Amino acid sequence: MSSLPTPTAAGAHAGTTPPTIARQWLLGVSLILIAFNLRPVFGSISVLLPEVMRDTGMGPAGASLLTTLPLLCLGVFAIPAPALSRRFGPERVLLGALLLICVGTLLRGTGHLGVLFASTAMAGAGIAVGNVLLPGLVKRDFPQRAAMMTGLYTLAVCGGASSSTAFTVPLERSLFHGQWALTLAAWALPAALVLLLWAPQALAARPLPAHAQPRGGSLWHDKLAWQVTGFMGLQSALAYIVLGWLAPMLRERGLDGAQAGYVVAVSILVQLLTCLVTPSIAARCRDQRAFAVGLAVVICVAMLAFIFAPLSGRWAWAVLLGLGQGGAFALALTLIVLRSPDAHVTAQLSAMAQGGGYILASGGPLLAGLLRGWTGSFESSSILLVLISLGMAACGWGAGRRLLVKPRVHA
Repeated sequence: MSSLPTPTAAGAHAGTTPPTIARQWLLGVSLILIAFNLRPVFGSISVLLPEVMRDTGMGPAGASLLTTLPLLCLGVFAIPAPALSRRFGPERVLLGALLLICVGTLLRGTGHLGVLFASTAMAGAGIAVGNVLLPGLVKRDFPQRAAMMTGLYTLAVCGGASSSTAFTVPLERSLFHGQWALTLAAWALPAALVLLLWAPQALAARPLPAHAQPRGGSLWHDKLAWQVTGFMGLQSALAYIVLGWLAPMLRERGLDGAQAGYVVAVSILVQLLTCLVTPSIAARCRDQRAFAVGLAVVICVAMLAFIFAPLSGRWAWAVLLGLGQGGAFALALTLIVLRSPDAHVTAQLSAMAQGGGYILASGGPLLAGLLRGWTGSFESSSILLVLISLGMAACGWGAGRRLLVKPRVHA
């Protein structure tokens, strides 16, 4: 990042002098640290789900809802994010999102089941807004380094997910002496630290005046936009089945909680590599169709192996799954940037792909949990995984074409 570019005139600091190199470094580091806090809410609850169910009396249906709720919030609250960004400026809206993540994560420490659901929804709303705004900020403020920055913040997202799955159970056992509620609340600390770093930058930024705002348009008629949305949603469905249910699945097959968490964490750690390199590779390809289909196949094979293959090969399957899911997530975010002509459309496509996509994805972990409850085994999820993978491949083939979305401007 030694040659970070100067933001465009339409950037957050419109009307001021271009930021210095130091300020741009601070901006880039801040965006990466914000991205780190967009997944610990998910990973931390999944590895402690058996303890939560035991102590609260929550059944499989309630557990499915708890793992699905933040994902559903990612879809619902992503939709208004561009309008809020235009009204208040993306920096200040992102500040509010960080506050929701921090407070929502902290409130999980009460241990009360109703508060656990409400606070999870609160954090999910903040994560949804952060998901939508980060690609637009990257496209706007780092136009010549968009692929690199997309790789770095995607790397940070995977790093947050991996850290929460790897360290939550050891923290519960060593630092919090079996108190899962306090362990869940502890993940508010990194969000609070980033909140302090981001607040001065956000409050100093000024939104563009209404007359300078780009004229809006609709992407809901655009077939390519729907294909990007489908790819984002279906790869997310697979990702959150893994994040929500892979650890319980492995525990059901005989691994203890720490071992199951380590397997999931290794899978996510491998994603760090593919998250970092995928955007640059994708940007250099003539199109991304074969890339998208290949990733869908890799994920499906790895997940079926976790269900049916001997657990002696779990580390190999974890690596394979990490390669597929890290690449798919990074490619989904990269497609939002590559299929958009400018930063304004990037924000629109990001809202559509992540709003509609995460609503679609919320059915994945919910159905996986319900199938487990109905059949008494995770083997029934294999058909669901194959169907989702086929849909992901089909959408990826369409979204990978070298085209741009075309918003329809209403008179």
